[in-house]
Amino acid sequence: MDRMLLARVLLTISTIGYGFLTIKADFNKTHATNPLWTGHARFHVVWQVSSYAAIGAVALALIWWPGPTANDRLTLAMLLAAAVYGAFFVALAAMPAFGGKTYDDNGYPPFALGGLKLDLNVTVFSLMTLLLAASAFLALA
Repeated sequence: MDRMLLARVLLTISTIGYGFLTIKADFNKTHATNPLWTGHARFHVVWQVSSYAAIGAVALALIWWPGPTANDRLTLAMLLAAAVYGAFFVALAAMPAFGGKTYDDNGYPPFALGGLKLDLNVTVFSLMTLLLAASAFLALA
């Protein structure tokens, strides 16, 4: 497998992470239909996830559409992923300013791995960001 193909595959996985896995994670009773959330909060999560799915669909087209500007389109898809994942980490860092939490008690709880207590969102988004970084290294180095 050549470097550019591997970069596309890794970027595709990273894109699926923010664009489509969030549908599974958030369009259910833990988020979008959670009766403990305010209607406005549920509206925002549906809007956010729908936006990510649309951005992900555009990014997948940029990654795989053939043509003479493939490298430029791949870079643009990487920038879209970096914007989504970067915003997650900005929100994570800013949690003390707005009283945020990475999970709700009636949502996806942290899990144990080798004695460590890990947050699902932080773990998955960190792994997807590493895949994004690897794709950028392969494509741009």
